[in-house]
Amino acid sequence: MMDYADMPRQNDLDGRGNLSLRALKEFTLWFLKACLDQVTFMSGLFEIEALMGRFKKYVAQSKTLKPEALRLLEEALMRGEYDRGEAARITGLPERSARRVLNDVVAEGLLASATQKGPVSLRFPTDSLEILFPRLYVQA
Repeated sequence: MMDYADMPRQNDLDGRGNLSLRALKEFTLWFLKACLDQVTFMSGLFEIEALMGRFKKYVAQSKTLKPEALRLLEEALMRGEYDRGEAARITGLPERSARRVLNDVVAEGLLASATQKGPVSLRFPTDSLEILFPRLYVQA
């Protein structure tokens, strides 16, 4: 299709330059359809709308994470990132307990930040992928 897009102009009504405008339009349409196909395919594999349910399963199966960790993960999923100081408000726990829960989630690798005191955001460690993205990483 890329070769076709570079086809010489076919007649006086086929664009203004040396190349065919019709061929360029057809290539552009083909390319956008291929992009849409790939976005649809990957959306089906990731199933982002069901990710919160898979986080619940992950936290329930974890031996180290407390149930309040789910609220921290949900907040990161919805907002993208948040300040570490918000952990108490998000979990509804006292400050010290909320910090422990946040530290557990960070130690698990599900939340991280660029600096030690910076805002946290979601991460997906390799050992969590089978639960969090089961269609993407099929069990062997």
